[in-house]
Amino acid sequence: MRVLTLSLAVFWATASAAQDIASEAGPLRVSPVVEGLDSPWSFGFLPDGTILVTERDGRLVAVRDGARHEITGLPRVYAGGQGGLLDLLVPADFAESRELYLSYSRPQEGGAGTALLRARLSQDGTALEAAETIFEMSAGSSGGRHFGSRLVEGADGMLYMTMGERGDREAAQDLSRHNGTIIRIGRDGSVPRDNPFVGQEGAQPEIWSYGHRNPQGAALDAEGRLWVNEHGAMGGDEVNLIEKGANYGWPVIAYGRHYSGGRIGEGTEKPGMQQPVSYWDPSIAPSGMAFVEGGAWDGDALVGSLKFDYIARLSGDPLAEVERLASDATIRVRDVAQGPEGDIWFLSEGNGTLYRAALPAGG
Repeated sequence: MRVLTLSLAVFWATASAAQDIASEAGPLRVSPVVEGLDSPWSFGFLPDGTILVTERDGRLVAVRDGARHEITGLPRVYAGGQGGLLDLLVPADFAESRELYLSYSRPQEGGAGTALLRARLSQDGTALEAAETIFEMSAGSSGGRHFGSRLVEGADGMLYMTMGERGDREAAQDLSRHNGTIIRIGRDGSVPRDNPFVGQEGAQPEIWSYGHRNPQGAALDAEGRLWVNEHGAMGGDEVNLIEKGANYGWPVIAYGRHYSGGRIGEGTEKPGMQQPVSYWDPSIAPSGMAFVEGGAWDGDALVGSLKFDYIARLSGDPLAEVERLASDATIRVRDVAQGPEGDIWFLSEGNGTLYRAALPAGG
């Protein structure tokens, strides 16, 4: 085991480093919890209080009581451009199964593609055991763009994973490829019989929805519905409520323009293609997403902004941004989650730090 234990002051920050973020519900007291992270991408909580953090270059870090170590047993990761070790899912039955799921960019012939790893965490918490890649996207692509990728355990017990179109725009409309899709699979990698394209000639059976550009945030609301946010081009970052078999339009319809300034596709609407619930223009580069339970923000969604360094609070019907939470702590917010005790946690890629903030009380 490669142990990275350092002094408590380095990785477990003290209360003196806390700061406030202004919000409509009152100031949020924000404290750094884990510092010194290298390109962190996602995090999760284990029942014993351990925090797991993925670092994009291919490390899975465990932190408990001020000490941290690198967990061994990961496969080879393509760490280039936006690729690397990406999302982490701790399933609801972890205490019994000890299973973890991680998305990563896997080296493939012709490039790399988004893949999903299943493994068990050893009893001493130092290594992944029985690690198996249970899914990888078809037809690897060159370049380092648009891997996605978020993981969600659905209310139905299935696994949902978002994938970008890898910079190949037209592939997002091609059901024979996984580019620009959200897939739905069983925890062993099997394809559920009720997936929308099972049995359709030429279609990948794992696909649940398609026509996505680069979805980097995903979460379930209180009703168990799946939502994603995804990067547009120049303008047109979207918030989408995901429906079985639906086509979300990229690159045929979009809000925004190509980086060259050119028009995208056929406009903003087309029959048979879903409209976003809301969108941002200019783009905020949205990433991690979480729905809040309890307190003043009950039912609201929080979304990290990589571009403008804040956390967006989304509320209402239709769900849309109503507030921006910003401070020196919110630099390139890559992931957001509600912790086991109800507090809000967020990961600043820019600061290499995981923060914790108390949830404002309800009025």
